[in-house]
Amino acid sequence: MGKALYRKYRPTKLADVVGQEPVTRSLQNALDSHKISHAYLFTGPRGTGKTSIARIFAHAVNNFDYQLEDDYVDIIEIDAASNRGIDNIRDLREKATIAPTKGKFKVYIMDEVHMLTKEANNALLKIFEEPPAHVIFIMATTDAHKVPITITSRAQTFVFKLAAPETMFKHLRQIADLEKISIDDDALRLVVRRGGGSFRDSISLLDQISTLSDQNITLDNIVKSLGLPQDEAIAELLKIYTSGDIKQISTTLQKLLETGLKPETLAEVTIKQILENPTPEFLPLLKTLPSVQAPFSEAKLLLAFAQLTPASMPVKPKLTQSLPTKPPLTSPAPTAETPSTPQPFNWDIFLSRIKQASPSIANQLQKTTQHFDGTTLHLYPQRKITKSVLESTNNKQLLKTHLQGVALQIHDLNEQKTSDFSQISDIMGAVEEVTTSGGEIPF
Repeated sequence: MGKALYRKYRPTKLADVVGQEPVTRSLQNALDSHKISHAYLFTGPRGTGKTSIARIFAHAVNNFDYQLEDDYVDIIEIDAASNRGIDNIRDLREKATIAPTKGKFKVYIMDEVHMLTKEANNALLKIFEEPPAHVIFIMATTDAHKVPITITSRAQTFVFKLAAPETMFKHLRQIADLEKISIDDDALRLVVRRGGGSFRDSISLLDQISTLSDQNITLDNIVKSLGLPQDEAIAELLKIYTSGDIKQISTTLQKLLETGLKPETLAEVTIKQILENPTPEFLPLLKTLPSVQAPFSEAKLLLAFAQLTPASMPVKPKLTQSLPTKPPLTSPAPTAETPSTPQPFNWDIFLSRIKQASPSIANQLQKTTQHFDGTTLHLYPQRKITKSVLESTNNKQLLKTHLQGVALQIHDLNEQKTSDFSQISDIMGAVEEVTTSGGEIPF
């Protein structure tokens, strides 16, 4: 059985590491100048090389020849996720006082260090405060904010970043050429996107698809093999989303899922496509799509797309007349010659003025349904936070100032007119009924 590609191409020297030049350069300078710290903290996303570089550095400080399968007693790797208690750290402290066997240093590589308990961190702090001269700690974590400041302040911190797409593309192309994997550039770029900047994930995916074809691997090969939607399909789905046609959204989602695509995968791919070219109309999806996961992932997917479609957004009144340079919000007051009838209210002009004064308040206004009865502007907030913001003393005064004499009433959420949201309420009610009963989503 051949070795997995991510292991076969794991670097064994700092000079071989790709994409983490600021980190490797600093560590190499420390080695060259013999300025070695007793503690290091490597933080960053998974698959960016934290553990690999920790192993390389541990061998380098002891002048050990690094081979992937070697096993030096002076280099101890600890999984802090499964050895997270105070007894584990007490045992470590006792053994750390023993001098190294072959090398100059005894190096402890602690992965997932943020998983240590509070008591274990306190015990670890004891040895950090007075470390033996022959001990080096290299801690790795994806969640540096969970590591106590008492620990991080006593360690040199290095931040690892996801690889840039072009850097990852060149690296994968080099591996593909060495392994004689024939793959199109478009197909390889899809691997890069799916890998998300993680070296381990990207190389593992290349390894997985290397057997798709005896000749040349194409983009179509990968899409069909991994059950991925074409970019065009996602673009069409987003286009339908902007139309606000919930029925068409439901039909489109059904067709995509019938191809064998998982709801979670569809949500993930959609998020990535939005992030590549973010526009305001798609940003609400970034809040709801991450919640698409079991149980009832199909229901959550439909709800994510239906809940915030333009059809469910407040309908703004249409302009009733051409706008002068500084238009009034309502028509002039009635005179003796003109009967007193309800006057039109221009929402767009009012909203434009609020945007100039306070974009954040304008953003909350757009999360309301509005109704003007001729004398009073009625606002129906969609969310509690919107109501709270608009009813703030200063904010409400700002609204009244720009209403220019028009009265203002901000209603409670339960006063919302059902007809304003009848379409989305029907969909959400159906989804809630299905999810609570354990049935399947009625596409």
